[in-house]
Parts: sequence; structure tokens; C-alpha cells
Amino acid sequence: MTTARTVQRPPAEIRYAEELAALRAADDAPRPPGWQLSLRAALRFVTGDPDTGISRKFVGDRSLAERALVALATNRGLMLVGEPGTAKSLLSELIAAAVSGDSTLVVQGGAATTEDQIKYSWNYALLVSEGPSERSLVPAPVLRGMLEGRLVRFEEITRCPLEVQDCLLSLLSERVVTIPELPGEAGLAFAAHGFNVIATANTRDRGVNEMSAALKRRFTFETVFPIADRDAEAALVEAEATALLRASGVTVAPDPDIVDVLVTTFRELRAGGAGSDGPDQGGHGGSDRMSAVMSTAEAVAVAHAVGVRGWFLRGEPGNAADLVTCLAGTAAKDAPEDLARLRRYLEQRAARRTSPAWQDLHAARHLLAG
Repeated sequence: MTTARTVQRPPAEIRYAEELAALRAADDAPRPPGWQLSLRAALRFVTGDPDTGISRKFVGDRSLAERALVALATNRGLMLVGEPGTAKSLLSELIAAAVSGDSTLVVQGGAATTEDQIKYSWNYALLVSEGPSERSLVPAPVLRGMLEGRLVRFEEITRCPLEVQDCLLSLLSERVVTIPELPGEAGLAFAAHGFNVIATANTRDRGVNEMSAALKRRFTFETVFPIADRDAEAALVEAEATALLRASGVTVAPDPDIVDVLVTTFRELRAGGAGSDGPDQGGHGGSDRMSAVMSTAEAVAVAHAVGVRGWFLRGEPGNAADLVTCLAGTAAKDAPEDLARLRRYLEQRAARRTSPAWQDLHAARHLLAG
């Protein structure tokens, strides 16, 4: 058994337990049936409230979080779509923690996901010895969510085969799971108040297993876009990287200049070099847009790797040479051409900037292998 001290990433309801408790204690607004917080308090938990000491956790459009909560207060599921790394999973986790107090009812979609992993399976030893019974039934996340009145998170739903996706049709419309092996009333599991489904799908996987029109009608679709504000993205990358480094045993914070270079590089490569975030950005067309995902989440991962590399190899926060080395792993994921695009960026765009961090980045371009 793991303890709270040894868990690599505690769920949101544990990380923010004090905030949730404070919100519940002060929450006198009307609540949808089965919710642990009112819609207003849940919105404050997700988007922050400086006046009451609630931290901002989702750096994105406040109206998106508001619409998502409203959708879940109805009998329609919520579908979050967008580019990889735009915090769809984080948003679903935060909402589940606020609404249900539990974000751990999760189905991870994939080619190998089966209906048993979504609804229920059996303890086969008991099934053989006793036959079908409630004791031998093993509820999966969706059935547990229905019985307990909690939100269920379905990650990457479009990566599941169509026949697996469509097992959600009846339970989202009728709000009941039929268990034909059990006799009488035991064979019908009705959803308690508070149950709903938050699904996510990234736009890079569109067409892998396109959802049926019938299933789409049971969801309200919301698109999660990359962070528009550069300063907000830089602050988020620095804060998240600092937390990850602390958890990795690194006792120094990331270099703010390196974080600034990293975020600017990601934003420009994400836009194909057509960014306009400052006076030194230049104006180029989008022909060098990376096919690799240059998301905020990926930027956090690179900042984390830079800090780990610098600290454990040299006892430093990490420098531009570390950044070039770690960027290579990001650029090499999808297409060989991405390495060439990154090399052109370091040779041409970085060379035109005069700050020491950018000059160091340009000087370290030879470390980009390939």
C-alpha cells in the first residue's frame, strides 16, 4: 500500500482538500441534486477566487468552465475536445473533484478497452462456485458512478472501438445498466442523482474511431483551446515545472529566462513561426509549423527535464544547452522533418534575438542531433 507521502501524483480532491472543505463549509448556494458543491462554488474551485484564497487551477477561458458545469447539471454528458496537452483531462479531474469529491472513477480509452472495463465484470472464482450474484459482480467505473451518484471520466473515448463506445448509449439516455445475469430487480442498476460522464477526445485522433451520431447527441461538446495569453502560459509552465522538480528531488527553481525562451519557442513553433508575442518575434509564414504536439503540457515536461538534467548532472537549474537537448526528444516524435524545422528555428530565429538566454540557445544548436 502506498501512503500519501509516496504517491507521485495525488488526485485533485487530495491535493486541494483544504480548499474543497472551505468551499463546502461556506457554500449556501443551491446545488444540483447529488452535487457536493453548488455550481458557483465548483466554478470558484476550478477558476480560482483570490478573495477567499482559492487558487486558480485551470488557466483557460472561465466561460468554458462555466458552460461545462452547466452541461453536467443536465442529463447530457460533457465532451471536451481539443489539441493534445490543452488541459482537457485536468479540467475533467477538477470538475469531478468539485462535483463528486472523487475524480478517480476513470476509464482510459484505447484500442484494447472492453465493455467490461466500462460497466462491470465478474469475480470468476465466485461465479463458478456460487453462480451469478451481487457478491460476484465487480463494478467498473461507470456502474460505480451510477450507483454512487458520481461523475465518471472517460479519457480518449475516440480511441475505443465503435461497439465499445456505443455501450454508453442506453445508460446515458435511460440512466440504467441492465445486468441480464442477475434475476429480478438486482438485474437493473439505476443511476443515482449526481451521475454523469465527462469524456475527452483530442483532435489529433479525430477519425480514429469517429463517434456515432447517436452517441454525439448525448453529449454537449466544448472545445478546449491552447492558452492565448503568453504571460499566463509562461507563469503556468514555471509553476508546474517547479512543482514537478520539487517532487523529483530538485531543490532549485527553474531559471525564469530559460522558461521564457522555452515558452516563446513552443508558441512560435506551434504557430509555424508566425507568432507576434513581442517586438522581437519577427513575422514569418506558417510553413515551419511543427507536426509534433507543442502544447503547454509538453512545455512543462521539457522544463521539468531541463531542471532534472541540470540538477542531477551538474547541480544547476539547467541551461540553454540542456534545453536544446531536451527539445530534440519533443521534435522527434512524429516526423523526421520536425527536427529540421527545429534546427532552422535555432539557426535563424534564435540568432536574431539579443538577450543572453537566446544567444546561448543559438550557440547550443549543434547539440541537436540528426
